[in-house]
Amino acid sequence: MTKTERHELICNIVQATGRVHVGDLATRAAVSEMTVRRDLEQLEERGEITRVHGGAISNVSRSFEPGFTARNLQHVEAKRRIGAAAAAMVRDGETLILDAGTTTLHVAQALRPDLRARALALSLYIADVLADMPNLTLMIPGGTVRRHERSFVGGMTTATFAQLAFDTVILTAGGVDVVAGVTEYELDDAETKQAALASARRKIIVLDSSKLGAVAFVRLCPIDDVDVVVTDTDADPALVAALRDADVEVVLA
Repeated sequence: MTKTERHELICNIVQATGRVHVGDLATRAAVSEMTVRRDLEQLEERGEITRVHGGAISNVSRSFEPGFTARNLQHVEAKRRIGAAAAAMVRDGETLILDAGTTTLHVAQALRPDLRARALALSLYIADVLADMPNLTLMIPGGTVRRHERSFVGGMTTATFAQLAFDTVILTAGGVDVVAGVTEYELDDAETKQAALASARRKIIVLDSSKLGAVAFVRLCPIDDVDVVVTDTDADPALVAALRDADVEVVLA
């Protein structure tokens, strides 16, 4: 592995997990801990990470997430595969919540055109995809629409879930970690997602592998509340194994 490849590996791990340890990086890169420390020093000089005792942490705040348009251009092929895999899990006759997000948009686009279901869309983007499906009853909640994100948030949105019981929720997240659980970036989004989780029997999380092992700002639920995680084949095998050890079904698309 070249120095450039090591630097890319380190940055990817820091972005995904928020923190890395020198020993773990040395093992992953098959180099000495002294080499890793030099790498961390160089990356810090370039402003890409911050060194701490025993390793390094991310410079990106856990409360920050790029906008919808930027996210929609990231990991497109992986999200397409994840969307198709999650859509295949939806059965005729189900009541379904589709969370707002770029990955759930791919889920909506991959649903069978003749699917017979009742679906509540938490995004105007997703509602537009579902609106003309002939056998699907589309629902949208009340509430406030976040500008640019076009997602529903607020008390009117969360109140909708108190009156309804769903079979399945397909949810996006800022991160999924065995210890920290499922996390999200924004408080208002988190409140909507928590209400959606509470109202559904089956809980499916869809996210690309860069978010596996990551921890965002707001905790949504512990990992043992999750039934299925759908991610892509680039997922770290150790993180996948940890989820499966926690009795979470992991689907690699």
